[in-house]
Amino acid sequence: MANSPKYAGREARQKWGMWYANRFLFLRRFSQLSILAMFWSGPYFDYWILKGNYSGSLLLDTIPMSDPLIVAQSLATGYLPTITTLIGAVIVVSVYALVGSRVFCGWVCPLNVVTDCAAWLRRKLGIRQTTKIPRHLRYIVLAVILIGSAVSGTLLWEWINPIAALGRGLIYGLGATVWVVLAVFFFDLLVAEHGWCGHLCPIGATYGVIGAKSLVRIKVVDRALCDNCMDCYNVCPEPQVLRDPLHGKNSENLLVLSKDCISCGRCVDVCAEKVFTFTHRFDRNQIAVKIIH
Repeated sequence: MANSPKYAGREARQKWGMWYANRFLFLRRFSQLSILAMFWSGPYFDYWILKGNYSGSLLLDTIPMSDPLIVAQSLATGYLPTITTLIGAVIVVSVYALVGSRVFCGWVCPLNVVTDCAAWLRRKLGIRQTTKIPRHLRYIVLAVILIGSAVSGTLLWEWINPIAALGRGLIYGLGATVWVVLAVFFFDLLVAEHGWCGHLCPIGATYGVIGAKSLVRIKVVDRALCDNCMDCYNVCPEPQVLRDPLHGKNSENLLVLSKDCISCGRCVDVCAEKVFTFTHRFDRNQIAVKIIH
């Protein structure tokens, strides 16, 4: 029996406790705050663990990391970035291509906290879906940004990039950045559910392409365990990725292989029947195995 979105995860909390029903959410927040703390270490403690911001940084003054979308825009304009910037982009692309689908979106991006808060409040207030936006629009936005950068000769997206703006604001002070953040928050709250991350963000689209063949994946352990409570669909930022693994034919793959999955683990958290688990993309075992509670 389907539950109201307002109470998504309640059965898991009652059955398995607060930690189990939110453990990946807690770990994601710890990851996001830890990365922010590494940026803060320099300005506040004069010890630079991460120097720079979410667009480009140096780890321990040695390892460069560059936003792949910024580098792609630079190349589109005809400007060749420095060797250090290119190496930083290769490092970032290599890590995220290996680790998991859109891990940046779920475990690193500071704006994810804002959009998650909007989604939570939307469920609690019972705000229904108001606007339908094609999910492939983010890939169109990505293409437009690269073409626009090539035509204009500028890093087009960086004029309005809310992720970079929030990152700089959190590190060096919010200032005018707060209006960009509020715009994203209220867009997700009042206009389209998971509107920013799920439909528009070109950075998410970039990491979706990068991590399309990554290792870490979510798997449906046993379809027979599902009681159709809909909690996983209600909390997932990309609920369409669950449909085939959860409700497909017995011969179909139980792995969530869609590049749109953000590897957040919320479906694992809120499922009282323990239908989902984290695994790797080569785990092709189709035999239904019930978890011993």
